[in-house]
Amino acid sequence: MGRPSRQLVTREGIMRAALALVDEEGSAALSTTRIAARLGVKGPSLYNHVSGRGEIIDGICDLIVAEMRLDPDIRPWTAALDRWARSYRAALAAHPNMVPLLAGRPTRAVSALQAYADAFAVLRASGWPEEHVLPVVQSVEYFLIGSALHLEKPRPPAPPAEELPAGLEPLLHAPPDFRELAFEAGLSALIRGFRTTLDGIRP
Repeated sequence: MGRPSRQLVTREGIMRAALALVDEEGSAALSTTRIAARLGVKGPSLYNHVSGRGEIIDGICDLIVAEMRLDPDIRPWTAALDRWARSYRAALAAHPNMVPLLAGRPTRAVSALQAYADAFAVLRASGWPEEHVLPVVQSVEYFLIGSALHLEKPRPPAPPAEELPAGLEPLLHAPPDFRELAFEAGLSALIRGFRTTLDGIRP
């Protein structure tokens, strides 16, 4: 039998199969054996394209970051930051099983590093001093990852009423969209605080 006329496995195909696997079955299912099975090949054939699980996670990160949008032409900078934050959270919300993996790894994917560079450029152009650009971007990122970690968590059952401390009414009677309300309140407070900080820094 002759060689196939087209390549059966590509690096991008591996990453997309890996992301689909995690989306459907959780991060614990991520392995070269399981990915290869989805692609209809043997596990060792993947090593012609990737070095191992770590590189696969970085590649998945590239796919997720590609779903985020930071438009440097949006003005003012607060609107650009707001739009980017919402896009970032939406990308994480679309792949909640990947959030713990991404949160626990250093940033190495080129697309993620480029996203940082773009965010830094927006802040610099708006007058932020260099020593502030990283804290601003990462504080937003920490907030977004924390928000995404709780998107899919079911509300735990409340203990018996006699065991509860007084004053828990906001928690016990939280509306169904309480996570969205918390996100809106937190993002608004962050951006408002950054605006006040920048106003105080400017001459």
